[in-house]
Amino acid sequence: MTKMRATDEQENVAKAFVAARAEKTPLTLYPGAVPETMADAYAIQDAAIALDGRRIGGWKVGRIAADLVARFGDNRLTGPIFTDEIVDASARECPAMPVYGGGFAAAEAEVLLCLGEVGDRVWDIESVKDIVVELRTGIEVASSPFPAINDHGPAVTASDYGNNKGLVLGPAIADWRGRDLLSMPVEFRIDGECVGAATMATMLDGPFGAALFLIRTLRARGIAIPPGTWVSTGAITGVHEIRPGQRADALFDGKIRVGCTIESL
Repeated sequence: MTKMRATDEQENVAKAFVAARAEKTPLTLYPGAVPETMADAYAIQDAAIALDGRRIGGWKVGRIAADLVARFGDNRLTGPIFTDEIVDASARECPAMPVYGGGFAAAEAEVLLCLGEVGDRVWDIESVKDIVVELRTGIEVASSPFPAINDHGPAVTASDYGNNKGLVLGPAIADWRGRDLLSMPVEFRIDGECVGAATMATMLDGPFGAALFLIRTLRARGIAIPPGTWVSTGAITGVHEIRPGQRADALFDGKIRVGCTIESL
């Protein structure tokens, strides 16, 4: 992927998304020319990040559907998670996480990696574990003022912050280096009802593959990864649409729980 400077049209799309998020206004249509490539999408995303001005504390990584990989040239996408939307619930609190009323909203069980010094080294699936300073359970809250964001392919999703609206940091998996993480059972519940169950074996090459993708992609975009950056590595049990007033809970290994409630902005 080659880093692209945003065109005037892409700048206008970025401005529309930033304004819709700030003003909590739904977008009934995509606000401009639909991006056709991931480079186009990231040009819009980079412009929006610059306009937004908030500090980035992490990045979400999401999967691109297998039938779209050849067209878009990758199997994952990414978007920023702003520091003021990262909530620590490791002491088993149940924070209220806001979503866009009239927009799209979902919640996902994810493994979260906190990275140390990334540097300029070329990492692989094993060595990248050396820069993971903490591994936690968590929930990504996905939301966009554009309700059809996930209906138009990964470039549209990526163009609006990858459809992210927050991150819940759950308890750590303390012994993760000695565990077979890919076989760990994960369940996701909404209002107490199980809506998904899987293992991390469904996540392409797993959470550490997601970290490698992020490092490669951000380097190509000229974006630094400071120590302390969180990586939300991808939905384990699926993308579960959710409404304000509902509660989401993820259960890892049958005993590690993280939860949140959903409220409307």
